[in-house]
Amino acid sequence: MSDDYSDNGTSRSWLERVGQFFTSTPGSRDELLDLMRSMRDSDIIDGDTLGIIEGAICVSEMQVREILIPRSQMVSIRASDGPRDFLPTIIDCAHSRFPVLGDDPDEIIGILLAKDLLALILEPARMERFVIKDHVRSAMVVPESKRLDSLLREFRITKNHMAIVVNEYGGVAGLVTIEDVLEQIVGEIEDEHDIDDDDYLIKDLEGDDFTVKAITPIDEFNEHFKTQYRDDEFDTIGGLVMQAFGHLPQREESVDMGNLRFTVLSAACCGWRRWTRTARPAPRTADDAAALPGTPTQCL
Repeated sequence: MSDDYSDNGTSRSWLERVGQFFTSTPGSRDELLDLMRSMRDSDIIDGDTLGIIEGAICVSEMQVREILIPRSQMVSIRASDGPRDFLPTIIDCAHSRFPVLGDDPDEIIGILLAKDLLALILEPARMERFVIKDHVRSAMVVPESKRLDSLLREFRITKNHMAIVVNEYGGVAGLVTIEDVLEQIVGEIEDEHDIDDDDYLIKDLEGDDFTVKAITPIDEFNEHFKTQYRDDEFDTIGGLVMQAFGHLPQREESVDMGNLRFTVLSAACCGWRRWTRTARPAPRTADDAAALPGTPTQCL
């Protein structure tokens, strides 16, 4: 009898809490989350549902700057490029939308949809007459400080899937997609083009070849390869390599830095990451290596 009374008391207590949720406003977000977690613990909702609820609540507190794809990792097209220049990039990364920028990287021309280029396949003769500015769509531009819930609402109203993010000075800071926002709510969304993103930053291949992610911190790179690259200007090896190129490198471009050779495997890889293959070239003299700042004098 006492057990039945205890069970009923627990049920009433739980029902009172649920009833309070529907009849009054929770005092704070923490109270709301506590209630949702209690519902999860009582098997009224599952963990995935709770995760979505928590994500939806957190989105209202986040800003675009927290999830944007940095300018250095953007896959963009220059308005002066012709189809033969930018088609390899589009095919390589398999994205559906691409920012189109002017000669000034802060000049936003618009957004190019990959599907608008399908006519070039059916009528190759049109490739010579193709003018990219005739095919771009208006770009949605948002500030870094915009809240994600507001951005998601604007995406829905304007039917856009991508926005260019500008900083307080009006320069391009990066871009953000509707998928980036939704991933904050439901978790990672992978498609058939996503790379299997293992935990490693540096992977040994056969011989003297290595695969190195461009986002690898310089200090970790130095520790692995016993190099002495400086990190006072750049935090990642990708930034250092781009400086060595002097321009945004394309796939299969190579550059030597001291006694290491870097070959770009993909300048626009899915997930907006660049991957760099590092190989050990033929030994150089100590004088040659010393001529390049931040590089070791001995061969690896």
